[in-house]
Amino acid sequence: MTSLARTERAALCDLALRLGPDRPTRCEGWTVKDLVVHLVVREGSVASVGIAVRPLSGLTERAYARARRRSFESLVDRLRSGPPRLSPLSLPRLDEVANGVEMFVHHEDVRRAQPGWEPRELDTETEERLWSAVAGFGRRLVAKAPVGVVAERTPQDTVAVLRDTAPSVTVAGPPAEVLLYLFGRREGARVQLRGSEAAVARLTEASLGV
Repeated sequence: MTSLARTERAALCDLALRLGPDRPTRCEGWTVKDLVVHLVVREGSVASVGIAVRPLSGLTERAYARARRRSFESLVDRLRSGPPRLSPLSLPRLDEVANGVEMFVHHEDVRRAQPGWEPRELDTETEERLWSAVAGFGRRLVAKAPVGVVAERTPQDTVAVLRDTAPSVTVAGPPAEVLLYLFGRREGARVQLRGSEAAVARLTEASLGV
C-alpha cells in the first residue's frame, strides 16, 4: 500500500520550493513559509501541544517564531525528512495515521491558493483512503455543526451519517472535496450542499474542522 503521508509530504515540499516562501495559502493569513513552519513545529517540538490545548498556545507561537528565523530551504528539508527519529510519529503506522490526511489537506491548501488551480485526478487507492477518513473521523470535524451532516461520495452515491440530527445537510462530492469541506476549506472545495435553505445557511456559517 502506498503511503499517503509520504507521497503528500514529498509533493508538498516540491510545490513549496517551486512557489517560494511568500506565496499565499488557504490557511488564512499564512504564507507558504508559515505553513511549513507549522508542520515542522507540529511534528518536531513538544511546544506543539499548544496547537490543541489553547491555554498553551503561547508556547507554540514562540516555537513558530524561532522556526521562522531559519531559512525557508532548511525548513522544507526538515519537513521532507519526516518526523524526527525520537518522535512516535517516526513509526510508519503512526506517521500514516497522524499525517496522511494532514499532509494531503495542507498540500491542497497551497495548491488551491494559486491562480488557475484544478482538482487533481487521484488514483483509486487514494480516493478510498480519503473516503475512509471522511467516514472514520468526520464526526469530529462536524462536532460543532448546528445541523445534521451527511457526507455523500459521488458518483458512487455512498453515504456516511456524520451528525444525526434534524434538519440535516448533505455534503456531496468526490472524497477529496468532501474532506476539504469538512476541514473548513469551504471556498476551495467543490461540493454540492443539499438541504433546506435555512439549514444550508447554518452549516456554511458553522465552525468545522479540528
